[in-house]
Amino acid sequence: MREPAGAPINAFDVARAVREARRGSQSAFAQLHRRFAPLVHGILIGRFRPALADELTQECFALAFARLAQLKEEHKFGPWIATIARRMPPATAAEVTAAEVPERASTAASPEDRAEAARVLHALAALPEAYRETLALRLVEGLGGAEIAALTGLTPESVRVNLHRGMAKLRAALGLDRARALEFGHE
Repeated sequence: MREPAGAPINAFDVARAVREARRGSQSAFAQLHRRFAPLVHGILIGRFRPALADELTQECFALAFARLAQLKEEHKFGPWIATIARRMPPATAAEVTAAEVPERASTAASPEDRAEAARVLHALAALPEAYRETLALRLVEGLGGAEIAALTGLTPESVRVNLHRGMAKLRAALGLDRARALEFGHE
């Protein structure tokens, strides 16, 4: 289970878990996985189909486990694994393309909702990386600004700016600004 959204990330606890995982503790690495999986998945979902992002999230953690000795600052596991995720090449498929529809969706979602989710993911994938990642962490993973900052190593101010600017770009990409202007008779 994932820790609750907004739960503080204690650098001391992260460093301790990294040290224990280096000594072979599977439970310590599982703790790191639980805490940082939303970060890794949020980065990957902006680049890849949902099922591939899920698969690559697991591959990213396997790679991190194998390279754990290379982490110089134990308390910076979040930014380190985020870098690994950003560098993950797809195993067998190409990055998200505009014509691609996610192959997995909630069975409770209507076809219209699934199509809208695909449209949003495609628009998200077209954004610059900084905006794409922070928006995916907020909108897809449900993380708050402070939690995004703690996981990524960004300042809270940077996260706030990225979310604000990214949301404006996402609305524009989805045509929501124009639709809103038309709704209120401003165009």
